[in-house]
Amino acid sequence: MSFRSTGAYDLVICDIDGCISPESHAPIDGHKLTQLAEHNRLSLQQNDRPLVTLCSGRPIGFVEAMCRLIHNTRVPCIGENGVWMWLPDDNSFEIDPAITDEQLRVVHEASTLLRSQYESQGVVLQPGKTAAVSLYHADTDYLRSIMPAISDEFARRGWPFRVSMTWLYINCDLEHVNKGTAIDRLLTRTGIDATRTAGIGDTMGDRFIADRVAWFSCPANADAEIKQRADYVSEFEEIDGVLDILRRLSD
Repeated sequence: MSFRSTGAYDLVICDIDGCISPESHAPIDGHKLTQLAEHNRLSLQQNDRPLVTLCSGRPIGFVEAMCRLIHNTRVPCIGENGVWMWLPDDNSFEIDPAITDEQLRVVHEASTLLRSQYESQGVVLQPGKTAAVSLYHADTDYLRSIMPAISDEFARRGWPFRVSMTWLYINCDLEHVNKGTAIDRLLTRTGIDATRTAGIGDTMGDRFIADRVAWFSCPANADAEIKQRADYVSEFEEIDGVLDILRRLSD
């Protein structure tokens, strides 16, 4: 399952929303996604550039589909902010073994509570998640306004959640699980050296990627705070920025 290139980096660990696709309902640019797939095809064929895998807060089924679209069938991808990995070598899925049955029960209770409190206000729970809860509302300002109350309620109940905001969602994740803990699992499984990894992200949720990789970059649309963690910030947005970063890494 491991991958080794002749360049400076073996692996690029890339976020999805705000990087290779919009976080909104806007269409994904299929032509540019094909360019990313061609990068990976050449990476596997020639071993002269780093392979791109994905690390996202999206449900793992979505991440798996995107990973297959970009022609990464060698290295695992990460979904649900670290909860799951898809393992392409045998087409299986692995949940973080540190997640207990009791924690899964708490996640279910939190989902029930949030639905009962906010569904009448138009808040929707993102489907497809197992050990996390993500909330969406068409009015992002409304979402931001309820986030402190959600954090306070979880703390009052002693529930072990990390509550954070992306561009359009509130993410409620188990405190001990994140993109970084999943990257640790990925590198252990594949034998890829962390010093030969690069990362791409656009929000502070991607700080966990930045913490684990040797070189971190952002597209131009990234949050100002995460840009401060970057070794390179592209002048281009979203997937144009990702393709620019990959060209820089492949030179």
